[in-house]
Amino acid sequence: MNLAKLALAGLAVALVVAAAALAGVGRSTASSADPLDHSITVSGSGSVAVVPDRAHMTFGVETRGATATEALAANAVAMRKVIAAIRGSGIPAADIRTQQVSVSPTYSDDGDSITGYLATNAVSVTVRKLADAGVLIDRAVAAGANQVDGPALDAGDTAALYHKALEAAIADARAKAETIAASSGLTFGRATNVTESTSEPPVRDEMKSAPVAGSSTPIESGTQELEATVTVTYSAA
Repeated sequence: MNLAKLALAGLAVALVVAAAALAGVGRSTASSADPLDHSITVSGSGSVAVVPDRAHMTFGVETRGATATEALAANAVAMRKVIAAIRGSGIPAADIRTQQVSVSPTYSDDGDSITGYLATNAVSVTVRKLADAGVLIDRAVAAGANQVDGPALDAGDTAALYHKALEAAIADARAKAETIAASSGLTFGRATNVTESTSEPPVRDEMKSAPVAGSSTPIESGTQELEATVTVTYSAA
């Protein structure tokens, strides 16, 4: 075998050794990669007790007349008295809003003829001090309101309370994830994704209530549960 053939044979051996070395490096790199990532996804819920401190209600007047004009004119007179009584109870103009004005015919029992007209005017009112709600109802009715709808009760500042409910929901989710990790032999990691499950804070009414004193028409404030729900994903290994 001449020198040229020996050189070629040596080069071939070197290439085989280099390829084997590279393959070994690839296997070594693969074996030293991080272990398979895991994750734990849980839902958490939290709630905060809320005592309503304001009310929303609607006061309306229905009047009848032989003509639409007559019914509406009578309604305007009566409604002005109701609005004056509402304002006289300390409700600012910004919290009084006309909700509906309507005029419609009334018919005979057989439905064949018009017997007159019915006019309706209603205003929605926000009462920012719940203890005043009962007195306001009395005064509005005494002034001529013959339709009362409500009250719908809520708390004036639910944003801060809802944040507390969210904190409780996150804590609940973390406690669940820690339990799952411990029970599964995993190492609990950090939160990698958090999703708020509701777009608007839900409020759950409770049967427990406390009366608002000082009004002839009783209004029960009750309690409400402001609830928050989240879905959280934690890393685990």
